[in-house]
Amino acid sequence: MMLTKEEILKQIQQLLTEAFDLEAEAVTPEAHLYRDLDLDSFDAIDLAVSMESKTGIKLQEDELKSIRTVSDIVEIVYPKYNL
Repeated sequence: MMLTKEEILKQIQQLLTEAFDLEAEAVTPEAHLYRDLDLDSFDAIDLAVSMESKTGIKLQEDELKSIRTVSDIVEIVYPKYNL
């Protein structure tokens, strides 16, 4: 299933707004998960579990540790969607 980065971004934005009760306008590609969206390391684990259940994509521990922004998630997930 080929998805563009924009389509993946929309899915991630929807997931973040629903899972963490965030304002959609706050979930921009540049938004820092910890500073801007006020998420913590437990939220990151919840996010990974939610992504796997909705998309079937599993994030590795080292990938999770490297995520800082919404855009980082898109960059990690994009090649996995388009295998």
